[in-house]
Amino acid sequence: MARETILLVDDEKEIVDLLEIYLKNDGYNLLKAYNGLEALNVLESHAVDLIILDIMMPKMDGIQACLKIREQRNMPIIMLSAKSQDMDKITGLSMGADDYVTKPFNPLELLARVKSQLRRYNKLNTPSPTNAEEIEIDDLTINTATHEVKVDGREVKLTPREFSILELLARNRGMVFSIEKIYERVWKEAFFESENTVMVHIRKIREKIEDNPRKPRFIKTVWGVGYKIEN
Repeated sequence: MARETILLVDDEKEIVDLLEIYLKNDGYNLLKAYNGLEALNVLESHAVDLIILDIMMPKMDGIQACLKIREQRNMPIIMLSAKSQDMDKITGLSMGADDYVTKPFNPLELLARVKSQLRRYNKLNTPSPTNAEEIEIDDLTINTATHEVKVDGREVKLTPREFSILELLARNRGMVFSIEKIYERVWKEAFFESENTVMVHIRKIREKIEDNPRKPRFIKTVWGVGYKIEN
């Protein structure tokens, strides 16, 4: 299985060669650069999942490179520095770095930091199928993939039209939909004296999902305007 690609940027060839052994042995693809300008050029033509970036380099240092990278990209950046003062660390992190390792360092520690940052980044940027398909409002759960509706864990059976009305309001929480708009969006035809049709469907939905349909928690009436589900 293909592993992530790491861009290693450091003007000390010995460090690059050493880290190359550890990173490749762990299965990562590796790209190399020896200053900030070279790193930016590499990023123009290669997809990179994480950057290990030294601070002190010729032509363009790591701080400048980090600022440039952050203008367009959000992959994890781990800064390397021979300086250990807190101010250097704060500067690196405030420029957009995600982590900071001080030289000299144990390559295994850096490898652990790489894995940690990639796990965090991948978790944040990979949508969960369940979350993408489910809308949760208090104890009301609407699964748009399976068309299942649950209230406090209890399954509620809705007709396709009822489900479409509920989904429309739930996806647009806080927005008020007139009866005319609900009809046109759900029935997908021009509205013509269909107030009662929509109102009957709203009443049936409330009877199924509300504890007290006369005092609804979910589908609110905005008198003279329409219906909404609040944020």
